[in-house]
Amino acid sequence: MNHLPLPEFEGWDATEMASQLRSGQVTPLDVLEASQARAHAHANINAIAMFHNDMAHDKALRLSKYAQTQRESETQKAPFWGVPFALKDLGVALQGTITTNGCAFFKDAVADHDSTLVQRYLAAGLNVFAKTTSPEFGQTATTESKLFGNTLNPWNLSFSAGGSSGGAAAAVAAGILPVAHASDGGGSIRIPASHCGLFGFKPSRGRIPMGPKALEGWMGLSCQHVISRSVRDSALMLQLTQGPEAGARSSTYQAFLGGTDTCRPLKIALMLDNPFGAPVHPDCLEAVQKTAQLCESLGHHVDIAQPVLAVGDMFGGMGIATATGMLTQVQTREAALGRDAREDEFERLNWRSLQLAKQFSALQVFKARSAFDQAGRTIDLFLADYDCILSPVTAAPAPLIGQMSLNQPYEDFVKVVMTASPFTALFNISGHPAMSVPLHWNSQNMPIGAHFAGRYGDEDTLFALAAQLEQAAPWKDRRPKAA
Repeated sequence: MNHLPLPEFEGWDATEMASQLRSGQVTPLDVLEASQARAHAHANINAIAMFHNDMAHDKALRLSKYAQTQRESETQKAPFWGVPFALKDLGVALQGTITTNGCAFFKDAVADHDSTLVQRYLAAGLNVFAKTTSPEFGQTATTESKLFGNTLNPWNLSFSAGGSSGGAAAAVAAGILPVAHASDGGGSIRIPASHCGLFGFKPSRGRIPMGPKALEGWMGLSCQHVISRSVRDSALMLQLTQGPEAGARSSTYQAFLGGTDTCRPLKIALMLDNPFGAPVHPDCLEAVQKTAQLCESLGHHVDIAQPVLAVGDMFGGMGIATATGMLTQVQTREAALGRDAREDEFERLNWRSLQLAKQFSALQVFKARSAFDQAGRTIDLFLADYDCILSPVTAAPAPLIGQMSLNQPYEDFVKVVMTASPFTALFNISGHPAMSVPLHWNSQNMPIGAHFAGRYGDEDTLFALAAQLEQAAPWKDRRPKAA
């Protein structure tokens, strides 16, 4: 698409774009218009839920008028000054704009405040011009909804971009943005990153603020960060947004330093067995085995080993936490509107979950959180002997559109969704940091990531390893053609 403005735009990560803006080589208006043009050119992938163009244009126009001294002063305080950005349409608030959570019941829910994380994004200089698509309440590993339709994978439009941050991943993969906000309650950053050939990092529980109205997402399962093309963008974003907010009582052990220059030799546990005992697709096994070989060639030690976990209690508790979290949001919205939610305003499977959640007892909820805590303890003890755990991201490659829809019989949904998050969800439950690194493409030229999880609070080790892998097996220039 050579007719698009600023041809070099897609070759820049956000860090390089910020450098170009700082030097005055381009203006905030230039890069915003380049991003908007690509969003419209790639409208077929359906990655954008809504635009906030007027707000973003006014900001870009104002910033573009800054004199050199003012620009240099501002960019020192705001490292991503003028860089276009998109929020996920789920669980965040940008004052004066709508967040639908992918649900018709929230289709006109205008935020009266900025989320703490959004405040930090704005302080970092980012210019929010859109929200990306998500399935309803992020309840599946694809991005399909009755409200917005299907988000397609830029590598092959027949396949899902993953979920629930599928809109963010599709937008970055298609070159609309270098980095985009995402969230992860069971793999929702790492799964779409894997399916779209991108870097996806889930921080430790408590690292990134979730408030101000709810200081934990899904009893600690959910956290927020970004999907990016480069490792350094993700690392810098984490530096700029980390740390507790007022009222927070869960925090990581040490500040994230953001060092991605060197990686010491690591002892890595290679986890090949699906926690549910089900098969893992040969393409996903090939991806992780080749990654293990690459790690060994870089001087790391790899053993086949994995923690012994109470999988039934852990995943049973996950269903209780996610459904109860969804019910809480719905009841808050019912109170605001002064009316009850209707079945026709929800996806079929989410309406089912809402009815089940009304029957959960306090004892069930308490046991669910206790199971999360015990999982965290078990993995902490396991990681006393290893620096990180390497596993597949998913148990199968990207699904076809429709296979993981929330609008189908529960029995059909369960069969396929079990292939999506058996590995990733372990670390939402335990609270450990984890990442998907784009190191493999299968015979259909579809991306398949490799998954690493590290010690709680030790994002630095994972980022250092990711940067080493990025240098050893670069993915920057691998771009989809389908979009």
